[in-house]
Amino acid sequence: MLDDTDRRLLRHLLADPALGTADLAERAGLTTATCWRRLERLTAAGIVKARQAVVNWRALGYEVEVALRFTLDKTNPRAFDEFLAAAREVPEVVGIDSFLGRVDVRLSVIARDMADYQQIYRRRILTLPHIADIEALMLIATIKDEGTLPV
Repeated sequence: MLDDTDRRLLRHLLADPALGTADLAERAGLTTATCWRRLERLTAAGIVKARQAVVNWRALGYEVEVALRFTLDKTNPRAFDEFLAAAREVPEVVGIDSFLGRVDVRLSVIARDMADYQQIYRRRILTLPHIADIEALMLIATIKDEGTLPV
């Protein structure tokens, strides 16, 4: 599906997603028009989903990040959908993932400090519907955070 040119283009795009099409084309050794066409094709094929900004929450004053793992009470057939709908409404939830296994959902929650996190936890997290169990994992350090694979 991908040829060497597509792979080269993707490597440069992953290395610097903020590059404009002309700069990306130059780095990948393509004309701007060819680069644009290939990006359009890769996007249409669902290979490139978006070119987006990655926010450094700590630089904005959010010093605490917690991964909360939830097991839901599945006696209600709408438990999963109702939990997700409510979790989407919590502004401090910056990520939601679902799983197969003992853990049903993981929420990534940010807070300015521990006192702020305590308020978020009590007022917004514990009020989410259909919670059977919660496990909290406090982020200490991010060792590797890149969405790249060798292409």
